[in-house]
Order: sequence, then structure tokens, then C-alpha cells
Amino acid sequence: MKRNEIKSLKEKTNAQLTKQLGGLEIELAKARLEKKAMKLDNISLPRTLADDIARVKTELRRRELLVSEVPKSSEVPVTK
Repeated sequence: MKRNEIKSLKEKTNAQLTKQLGGLEIELAKARLEKKAMKLDNISLPRTLADDIARVKTELRRRELLVSEVPKSSEVPVTK
């Protein structure tokens, strides 16, 4: 994943990230099979795909935590 693609993860919606994650996981499975069968030209591809999957999962988790940290109006402490 190139630098500008990594930065664009923050601009994508959760649905887009989830769809991208599914595609990357399928690619990773195929790359692992091809590596075992000695048909993969770039033997570092599975590692790169695993890193990309980690980046997407990290962004999804970051958003999940941001949503859970937002205090509700009833939870805001009242100062006297």
C-alpha cells in the first residue's frame, strides 16, 4: 500500500473499509496458496498483504474507539 493510499483510509467509510478488508483477506489466502505451490513471483507479497490488512483493521478499531469515547449529554458532569 502506497503512502497516499494509507492516508486515504481515513477518508473512506466503514462500509468501504470492510469491503476492502474482505478483498485483502481473499488476496492473502490466494497468495499464501501460490507461495506454497512455488508459483508466486513476489514471495514477500503475503507479508505486504498482511500489513495492509492490519492497517485497515487498525483504522476500523480507531473509529470504533472514537465512537465509544464520545460522552452522551446525560453523562456530562455538572459543575456547581
